[in-house]
Amino acid sequence: MKIIFMVDDKQENQEAAKRTLEGQYEIYGLLSAEEMFVVINDVVPNLILLDVDMPDMDGLTALTQLKKNETTAAIPVILLSRERNVDLEATGFEFGAVDFITKPLSPSVLLNRVAHQIKIDELLKKRTARLERLQNGILDVVVDMVESRDKINNGHVDRTSKFLRVLIDQMKINNVYAEELNTWDIETVISSSRLHDIGKIAVSDVILNKPGRLTDEEFTQMRTHAKEGEHIIDIIIEKTGDEPYLHHAKQFAGYHHERWDGSGYPHALQYEAIPLEGRIMAIADVYDALVTPRPYKMPMSHEEALYTIREDAGRHFDPAIIDIFCEVADKFNEIAMM
Repeated sequence: MKIIFMVDDKQENQEAAKRTLEGQYEIYGLLSAEEMFVVINDVVPNLILLDVDMPDMDGLTALTQLKKNETTAAIPVILLSRERNVDLEATGFEFGAVDFITKPLSPSVLLNRVAHQIKIDELLKKRTARLERLQNGILDVVVDMVESRDKINNGHVDRTSKFLRVLIDQMKINNVYAEELNTWDIETVISSSRLHDIGKIAVSDVILNKPGRLTDEEFTQMRTHAKEGEHIIDIIIEKTGDEPYLHHAKQFAGYHHERWDGSGYPHALQYEAIPLEGRIMAIADVYDALVTPRPYKMPMSHEEALYTIREDAGRHFDPAIIDIFCEVADKFNEIAMM
């Protein structure tokens, strides 16, 4: 059964909506926008009926917050108001509302408008699912192409994406950078991380697969992959738009070699000026490099890698995320041993 949030501070409006919609939909009656944002962390509705005129946080402010969050941005929102005002309606549509209903609520109008938007939402979700399958298919081809050239790092992309999931899940549990993480669609973020090394397309095979340590000149060429990856994704964004998937992919590609103390590349950013995606990927990327064999070195043990990374907190890595890494390091080891 489809879930509808009825967000209105007046009990009589709650009851009117429930009388009309109950039986066809599962209704959550919420008396404030603040209450809605608490509940929505656990229950994602198919549609929100949102009163414009509420104390504390009004409907337009709540709508703005919904649209800023990747996990709630696509939820259709119908605004409710006692005032029939053309300017207010225009503002509501500009903020992202899909419809506008005047109170007192007419049962037939409410029922038809809700059914119409639910049907549109279902069609959009089917279309989105098809596009996501296409996107993931293209992604798999691109990732396979990059990894097929980089024979030394076989399996690196899959392992780092699994490391990221472990880190992000624990960060959310521990409320570390939660304000930003709560705006992310985590599945989109994890998927986009697979493009973090796309810039290696621009690096010579001779350098990528050299069976020994790189010279200073070769290392300089290898370092260009971060900037090249950012550039490649910028071109895609220019042609298709800055969708969340591409936004996160660009952050991973361009910033995973930045260092907390500002000594990284290509931008030499410092502290929280480094995008969160880059700070998280830095740990996953380095751990994988340390415990994976190379032609020119033996792999570190898990314990050695843990010690090395922990010692670099505050220099290479964000100390707050290193604390999380230490909590879940055993899970990293399990992934690396698969």
